[in-house]
Amino acid sequence: MRILVIGSGGREHALTWKLGQAAEAVFVAPGNGGTEGGKVRNVALAVDDLDGIVDFCRREHIDLVVPGPELPLTLGITDKLTEAGIPCFGPDAYCAQMEGSKSFAKEVMAAAGVPTAACAVFTDAEAARGHIRDSRKPPVIKADGLAAGKGVVVARTMEEALEAVDSMLKDKAFGAAGARVLLEERLDGEEVSLLCLCDGERAVPLPSAQDHKAAWDNDEGPNTGGMGAYSPAPVLPDEKLEELADIAVRPVLRELARRGHPFRGVLYAGLMMTPDGPKVLEYNVRFGDPECQPLLMRLEGDLAGLMLDCVQGKLDPGALSWSDKTALGVVLAAKGYPGSYEKGMPLEGLSEADALPGVKVFHSGTRTEGGKTVSAGGRVLCVTALGDDLADAQAKAYAALEKITMPESFYRRDIGAKGLRRLAAKN
Repeated sequence: MRILVIGSGGREHALTWKLGQAAEAVFVAPGNGGTEGGKVRNVALAVDDLDGIVDFCRREHIDLVVPGPELPLTLGITDKLTEAGIPCFGPDAYCAQMEGSKSFAKEVMAAAGVPTAACAVFTDAEAARGHIRDSRKPPVIKADGLAAGKGVVVARTMEEALEAVDSMLKDKAFGAAGARVLLEERLDGEEVSLLCLCDGERAVPLPSAQDHKAAWDNDEGPNTGGMGAYSPAPVLPDEKLEELADIAVRPVLRELARRGHPFRGVLYAGLMMTPDGPKVLEYNVRFGDPECQPLLMRLEGDLAGLMLDCVQGKLDPGALSWSDKTALGVVLAAKGYPGSYEKGMPLEGLSEADALPGVKVFHSGTRTEGGKTVSAGGRVLCVTALGDDLADAQAKAYAALEKITMPESFYRRDIGAKGLRRLAAKN
């Protein structure tokens, strides 16, 4: 099979690594400093160059396209490839609005009966400010559109909420993505990620994973695209996965199918486990990053075959097989992320870390320069390890990180701590 993966981050490196275990050839557009080698080749195509991607697929006789990030999906890459007769693992542009527009997702959730936080939608800053003043506690402020994982402010004070509204609606901090904002009830509890493979009719849950959005230890600091993840997450045991899929994913599949747009691909529900039960925070229409990395470390079998089954509407729930081990990934980031940061920082010790038993170093924001690997983004690596249990996976990942050096970098040192506390409390 000849496969094209679209994207350049750690998720795409993980997809390429897994798909490459069985494929004849894998191309990555545009890829990063860690993706090329062996049967994998980087291709100089931008993720939003839809016509260029279709032309490349025809020229190279691509059997399957796997978009990593949300942008090409929301722009309609699946629609274009389907018209060209090329299988694409991902939803059409209509369904991709589940991530591309938070207000659309809220409307679908309401129609499908999915539990979620109360919210109000505004395009006018003064109206939004008035709503905040009338609220009993600071809301969560969300840009309606795509903002690279940075368009959410969990306000701790009313003043912070007002500043966030002004930043999005007055100062246009997120451009068109923030032209409309949601002021959402803040939910208390522990977050968990539920990802399901979907074939338009069936949804098969993947093992649970827990992401860490805050930049710094103890969930402090600004929101990021994700600083680390592990799977499984003790907060969502395997025996609860089907129940959660019935609450958060399958009703959405039925609603989208009713509208004439069956959802095929990965539907990812970000859940808050509240005292009143699970509630959906948001949806993504692709694998999460960094959840993808530990999940694919645990996946056994043919990923490409599973993806084709989803595209063709014939996913067999019994076809998925998982290691009973735990995988944990820690993101190495450039100092200053998610704000401004320097690029071109040299990375050393990658081979030594990658050679450790059970460890895989997934590149995110890297490029090759003069035969050396240097940083090219805010999230630079996701160092991921497979261990006998959570403590073992955590120890292996951090041991690998100690072998890697990069000037002006940082990483969280508490990835996995929540899960270990929960496991200790159960014992």
